[in-house]
Amino acid sequence: VQLQASGGGLVQTGGSLRLSCAASGSSFRIDDMRWYRQAPGKQRELVATITSGGNTDVSDSVKGRFTVIRDNTKKIMYLQMNSLKPEDTAVYLCNADYVEFSPSGTVVAGRAWGQGTLVTVSS
Repeated sequence: VQLQASGGGLVQTGGSLRLSCAASGSSFRIDDMRWYRQAPGKQRELVATITSGGNTDVSDSVKGRFTVIRDNTKKIMYLQMNSLKPEDTAVYLCNADYVEFSPSGTVVAGRAWGQGTLVTVSS
């Protein structure tokens, strides 16, 4: 299973961006998905989580501004970011817990990471 993150860019304070995280592979199921971010010189921070059933949780630092949604049919997770602040500047990464089913009948559970997408908020 592979994840591809996209949608980052440069935006002014107060602006909006929507990030996407698309899963690809063959014969797999995606369970929980998450967005993390890492700013220069800081630890990685969990920003948002969404379960396969659509239950969500976001960090206090982005509550009321960021929304996480997913399209299970397309196997894509989105992070809608509104009212962006300079402190939101970071590389945003996604991960997902998956179960993969091989033609031989083997079932493998794992966690995949996407590459980061850079979000820069100018003041």
